[in-house]
This record gives sequence, structure tokens and C-alpha cells, in this order.
Amino acid sequence: MGTWFDHHLYSLVASLGRMFHKPWATALTIGVMAVAITLPLGLWAALGNIERFTGSVQQARQISLFLKPAVALDRARALADELRGRADVAALELRTPEQGMQELREHSGLGEAIAAVTSDGGEGNPLPSVLIVSPKGDEAMLAASLANLPDVDVVQHDAGWRQRLDSWLRFGVRLAWVLAVLLGLGALLVVGNTVRLDIQARREEIAVLQQLGATDGFIRRPFLYLGLSYGLVAGAIALALLTAADQALRDPLADLARSYGSSFTLRGFDLRQAAAIVFGSGLLGWIGAGLVTGHYLRQTRPIS
Repeated sequence: MGTWFDHHLYSLVASLGRMFHKPWATALTIGVMAVAITLPLGLWAALGNIERFTGSVQQARQISLFLKPAVALDRARALADELRGRADVAALELRTPEQGMQELREHSGLGEAIAAVTSDGGEGNPLPSVLIVSPKGDEAMLAASLANLPDVDVVQHDAGWRQRLDSWLRFGVRLAWVLAVLLGLGALLVVGNTVRLDIQARREEIAVLQQLGATDGFIRRPFLYLGLSYGLVAGAIALALLTAADQALRDPLADLARSYGSSFTLRGFDLRQAAAIVFGSGLLGWIGAGLVTGHYLRQTRPIS
């Protein structure tokens, strides 16, 4: 057991020594691997944020009921209380004509024109009372049911644009997964090719070890640790690049979301996800090195 542990430790130290012995080649290899790992991880982060955004869209299913102009405010309040008791209504907000006019003055940029229309020569406040309903369950059925109420003039239910948006988001999720798989295979090929070049540079040493009876596991072990080292360092660099990109994009995106009345912000990686990224990158390097080394040893193993 001590000999086995010593050889593992020697293989790890030897692989690190070969990396530092060729700093420029090592930096180039790790840089290529880091970029190849960053792309699928970036897509993974985008996928998670898209899923969060999709969830917020699914929750924004409000139905606006514009009551008839002749409906008094007391009747609007009574109707709101009746609808709150329905099982298919999750929440309801009553927006009075005065509130609607105030919002129109503040956000439309037509404050002076509205003041002129509603002045002494005008007809007062022409806006109706509005009930904003948050559905519980099938929103289409609820909208159709509410449209039959005698006090309701117009039902605004923006289901069409939401369905189209959901379709685009589902397409984006599928595309992100496909590209993540392809780029993950690319990272595997990068580390495999790097280890293959190192094997070719040491083929005479490997041939001598094989003639002396060394097992495939003994010969493969230093290359496995080399692939593992490449993967761990590349994963750490990829994580740093993604963190920098997240910090660069978070504030502008938050400002853009606030301009549309949304509180959506980017969500980066937590500590557990960061550890999984570095471990997964190392595992990817280990697998790539194992596949290439195993193939080479099967081709060159002496026949006794």
C-alpha cells in the first residue's frame, strides 16, 4: 500500500513538473481548454437564468377587466370582493379611475394634454375602473368566464405573446443543451490531443517500461494525473472568466430590467456549483487522458 501511494504521489508531482517545464505550451493548452470549458458553462448559466425568466413569465398571467364606464366605484368594489372568493382567482387588485389617471399623467408624458382634456371644458375622468386578476389554474377558462360578467366591458388577456415567448425560450433551452454537449466533447478532444502529444514525446520511455513488464495502470497513471491537472486548472480559469463576465453584465442587465419594471438579475454560481465545475473539469481531463492513453497502450503492448 505504501508503494502504491508513493507512486501515485510521484505521478502527480511528475505531471506538475512536466507542466511547469514547458510553461508556454502549458499556458496555451490550458487557455484553449479553459475557453472550451467556458463556452458550455456559459450556456449552462444562461440556461439557468432563462429558466428563471421563464418562470417569471409563467407567473405574470394577469387578466385585466375594464369595467363599463357606468359602473360606480362602490359596485366595482363589491364585484372585486365577489371575485376574490372564487376558487380560480389567486389575487385581485382594484384600480380606480383616479389611480389610472394618475399613472397616465406620470408615465405617458402627456400630463398637460390630459389636464386640458379633463379641465372645466372636458368631461372629467373618462377612465373606467379596472380589476387586475391573478388566475389560479387555467387562465384561458377564467378569462372566458369573466368576459360574460354584465359589468365587464373589455377583457385584456395577453396569452398570444406569452405563448410565442415561451416557444422561443423552449427553443433556446434546447439549443443551449445541444451546444453544451458539442462544446463539452470539444474540451474532451482538446485534453486528449494534448496528452497524445505528451505520449508521443515519451514513446521510447513507454516502450522500455513495457519491455520491463510494467502494467498498463503503472504507465497510464502519470498521464491521468497530467490530464487531471490540466482539467483542474482550466476549470478554475473558466470559473474566473465566467465570474468576470457575470460581474460585467449584471449591473447593465439589472438597469435594463428596471426600465421595464422588472427586478430580474443575473444569478451566478454558488460555492457548491463552483466546486462542481472545477471537479467536473478535472474529471473531464482525467477521462480524456485515460481514453487516449488506453488506446495507445492497446496498440503498443508487446505480445508475449
